[in-house]
Amino acid sequence: MFKKKLFFGMLMGSAIFMNSCSKSANGSWDETNYFYAASELPYGTTDFSKVKTADFKPALLEGMRQQIEEIKKITSNPDAPTFENTLVELEKTGQLLSRVSASFNILTGTETNEELQALEEELSPKFAAHNDAIYLNGDLFNRIKKIYEQKDTLNLDTESARLLENYYNKFILAGADLPDAEKEKLKKINEEIASLNTKFGTQLLNATKSGGITLTKEELEGLSQQDLDALKQEDGTYKISLLSTTQQPELQNLVKKETRQKLFDASWNRTSKGDANDTRQTILDIANKRAEKAKLLGYDNYAQWSLQSQMAKTPEAVNKFLGDMIEVSTKIAEKEAEEIQNLINQEEVPYELSAADWNFYSEKIRKAKYDLDENEIKPYLEVWSILENGIFFMANKMYGMTYTERKDIPTWNKDVRVYELFNEDKTPIGLFYVDFFKRDSKQGGAWMSNIVEQSTLLNQKPVIYNVCNYTKAPEGQPTLITFDDTITMFHEFGHALHGLFATQKYPSLSGTNVARDFVEFPSQFHEHFATYPEVLKNYAKHYKTGDVMPDALIAKMEKAKNFNKGYSLTEILSASALDMSWHTIGADQKITDAAKFEADALVKNKTAIKAVPPRYGSTFFNHVFGGGYAAGYYAYLWAEMLDHDAFEWLKENGGMTRENGQILREKIFSRGNSEDYTEMYKKFRGKEASVDPMLKYHGLK
Repeated sequence: MFKKKLFFGMLMGSAIFMNSCSKSANGSWDETNYFYAASELPYGTTDFSKVKTADFKPALLEGMRQQIEEIKKITSNPDAPTFENTLVELEKTGQLLSRVSASFNILTGTETNEELQALEEELSPKFAAHNDAIYLNGDLFNRIKKIYEQKDTLNLDTESARLLENYYNKFILAGADLPDAEKEKLKKINEEIASLNTKFGTQLLNATKSGGITLTKEELEGLSQQDLDALKQEDGTYKISLLSTTQQPELQNLVKKETRQKLFDASWNRTSKGDANDTRQTILDIANKRAEKAKLLGYDNYAQWSLQSQMAKTPEAVNKFLGDMIEVSTKIAEKEAEEIQNLINQEEVPYELSAADWNFYSEKIRKAKYDLDENEIKPYLEVWSILENGIFFMANKMYGMTYTERKDIPTWNKDVRVYELFNEDKTPIGLFYVDFFKRDSKQGGAWMSNIVEQSTLLNQKPVIYNVCNYTKAPEGQPTLITFDDTITMFHEFGHALHGLFATQKYPSLSGTNVARDFVEFPSQFHEHFATYPEVLKNYAKHYKTGDVMPDALIAKMEKAKNFNKGYSLTEILSASALDMSWHTIGADQKITDAAKFEADALVKNKTAIKAVPPRYGSTFFNHVFGGGYAAGYYAYLWAEMLDHDAFEWLKENGGMTRENGQILREKIFSRGNSEDYTEMYKKFRGKEASVDPMLKYHGLK
C-alpha cells in the first residue's frame, strides 16, 4: 500500500498562529522546538531521538502559517503571472509543513499514543481547511488559469507542462471555480470529512488493538511451537492480535472449529460492538458527506469526481473491469467451496462450511493435492534474509543498487533499521527505513511513504520508509513469516523504489505522487521477484541449517500457485466492488444502516458467497475510509494488469538483467508523474498494456 498524507493544514486567522509562538503546555515555536531548525542529519532526515510530542502542534501551525504567507507573496506579485513566478514558486512553498507532517505521519501511524491521537483529531479539520485555503484561493487560481490559457505558447518542457496541467486540474476538481457561497459550504464539508476520517482511523486502531483474543494452549491446537512462542504472554496465556484484513493467518492451522470461529468473529466484529470503537455510524457519515461534496462540485457521486484524475476515469469503466473478472472468479470460488464442503462432509460430525473454516480446509486440500504445507515453507523465510539476500540482491542485479546499514541514524523504534542506498557508480540514492514488526501502537497493514520527498528544485534526495506488521519472534529467535508476507515485503519495496528512483524537478510530481491506479504498478511488478528462481534461492535458506530451499519444494510451490485462486481473487474483487458501492451513492440517497448496505451491495455486485467475505469488511476498511483509497481500491487490480504485462516484457527480453532493469528504471520507475501514464507505458512497451498475461496468471484464461 502506498500511503501519503500530505497535510497542508489550514488558514485560521493570525490569532491562532500568534498563540502558537508563545510558550505553553502544548510546546513552543522557538529554538527549543526540534523543527525550528533544519535537520543536521544526512539527507535532511528526522532525528527522532530529539523529537518531542509537544513539538508537533506549534511546528505544524507555524508550517501552515508560513505556507499561507508564501502564497500571499505569489498572489500579491504585481507582475503578470508566469510559470516561474507562480507555479515554480508554489512548488517551493510549505517546506516546513512538509518536513513536520512527514514525521507526524510516521508517529501517528507506527508509534502513536493518546496524546498524538488527540492532536491528530484536533488538527485534521485544520489541515483540511488549510488545503482549501490554497485550492479555493481565487487569486491563486486566476493566476494559474491565465498561465494555463497560454500553455500552447510557453514552450514548456514535458515535466513543466505536466505540472501546469496537474495544478489546473487539481484546482478545478477542488472547486476553485465555484461561487464564493458554494466554496464556504465546501470548506465546511471538507473539514467534517477530515475529522471523520481521523476518527475512523483512531477507532479502527483502538478496536484492532483491543480486539485480539486470549486463548489457552489447548485451544491453539495445530499451531507450531514457534508460533506458540511468539503468542505466549507473561501470565502463561496466549494472545492472537488482529491484522488489518478479514482473515487472520492462524486460521489455516487451528484445528478446533470453535477457536477458528472465535478468531474470525473477533476480526469481523472488531468495529461493530456498539462501543466507542464502533465505526458503523462513522462510515455512514463519511459516505454521506462524500456524496454531498460530489454533488456540490457538480458530480453524480463521489467516485465520478474522484476518478477524474485516475487512469480509469469513470465508475462505469471500473465496474465493467471488476464485473468481467467477478463473473469468472466467483464461479471458480464456488467450485472451491464445493470441494471444501465435500471434505467437511467426511468429518465425524459434518457441518456447513463457513468463512472461518475456509483457510483450514483449503490448507488440507493443498497438502493433499500438492503435498505442500505452509509450515514446510516458513523455516526458509527469515525476515532479514528476505530483505538483504532477496530484495537487496534483486535490486543489485536489476538496478546496480548497493546498500550499507546506518546504525548512527536515530529511529522512532528500536526495531527499525536504516539503510543507505547507492547507485552502481557509488553515488548516493537516499535513505531507506524498515519497520517490520507488529505492536499495539501501530496501525495494521503495510505501507510506504516519504520522510523527505525527492526534488532537484529543492535539492532533496529521497528518504523512504516501509512499514509491515509481522509477529516478532521472542528475543534470540529468528522471525519467520509466511510466503504471502514475503510477497508483501517485495510489494512495499517496489513502492520504495518508485520513490527512490525519482528524478523530478518538482516535488509534487516526484516518485509516488501519481494516480492510485498507477502507483500500485511498480509495487506489484516487484512481487514477481519473490518467486524468481535466482532471487528465491539466494534468500530462502533454512534458518537452522542454512540449506537452500530444495528444488522439489520450489516445484511444489510453483505447481500450487493457482491453488485457491478463486477465493483469493474474489475476496479482493468483492472489497473493490464494495468500495465502489459506497462511493457511487448520490447525495439524495442517505444510507442509515451500514450492515444492510454492505449485505445488499454484495448481492448487487454478485460477490455474496457465504464463505468468501470481502478482504476488508466495511467497518474496518481503512484503505477507503481512512487511507486515501476511496473509490480506488480497484487500483490494485487495474495496476496488476500493467505489472503482468510488464513482467511479460521482462521474460521476453532475457529476464532479470542489468540492462532490462535500467530500461525499466529510466522509462517507468524514475518518471513519477512527469507525463501521461498511458503514453509513458506505451513508450516503454511499444503498445498498450494487455490484460491477457494477468488473466493467464490467475488461471482465468
